[in-house]
Amino acid sequence: MKIGVICSRVRVEEKLLIAALERRNVDHERIDPREAHIDLAGDQLSAFDTVASCDAVIVRCLSHTRAYYVTRWLQSVGIPAVSSHETVRICGDKVLTTAALQEAGVPNPRTKLAFTPEAALNAIEEMGYPVVLKPLTGSWGRLLARINDRDAAEALLEHKKTLGGYQHSVVYIQEYVEKPQRDIRSFVVGDETICAIYRTSDHWITNTARGGEISNCPVTPEIDALSRATAQCVGGGFVAIDLLEAPDGRLLVGEANHTPEFRDCIDPTGVDIPAKVVDYVLTVAAESGKR
Repeated sequence: MKIGVICSRVRVEEKLLIAALERRNVDHERIDPREAHIDLAGDQLSAFDTVASCDAVIVRCLSHTRAYYVTRWLQSVGIPAVSSHETVRICGDKVLTTAALQEAGVPNPRTKLAFTPEAALNAIEEMGYPVVLKPLTGSWGRLLARINDRDAAEALLEHKKTLGGYQHSVVYIQEYVEKPQRDIRSFVVGDETICAIYRTSDHWITNTARGGEISNCPVTPEIDALSRATAQCVGGGFVAIDLLEAPDGRLLVGEANHTPEFRDCIDPTGVDIPAKVVDYVLTVAAESGKR
């Protein structure tokens, strides 16, 4: 059996995944998408030649665009990817994620979409301050904005209009959930919630990339059920789920991530996350029957 690891940068997470493959004596190869092109009309795979010999591929592209198109191509040639094109497609777009959650009946914050500053301002005022504006794509808590009043809303919407571009032409508006200075991130591999962490911060943005502190969060039956339901409705594979604790005690799903970072979550949870991922990938490869 051979496993491919597609990534442009080899971060700690990718090193841990490769080490887990080596501990199991699994034949593997890293493929850098920056050094490849794909012949969509023929049989020539260029720098992706070695992918054809893989039984499954772990996709760890930092670029959503690369992950989106690479997984679509892998799907067309019958090579299973973790995570799949469907998962990358849904998780990589907050509108698609919200739609999938709504269709599956998974609780999530009230969300509105607008396509002009005027419509966005009306939607914000109807929802009531404060609200949160989020980019359609992105991670690490970047480009999030909490809007506390009309002046701030008008200023930010004017900035988005002036900046232009697709990213700023669609306004994604979400209710502000008053969290207890923390949120929960759970990790789902296949159909198992393997662990969860609290991300605690004095700032309303609790992402670890923005200084949030990590501690273990026990996986309760509610966290488990909600995490697995979310993973299923966004396509499955290896995903991280962001859960928000609402003031009324409800758990709401904020987002799902198809290429989660996990290096700092191993020690607090005591769970060997890369080993769990590799076990799952090997199962996917065996079940695909591509050997």
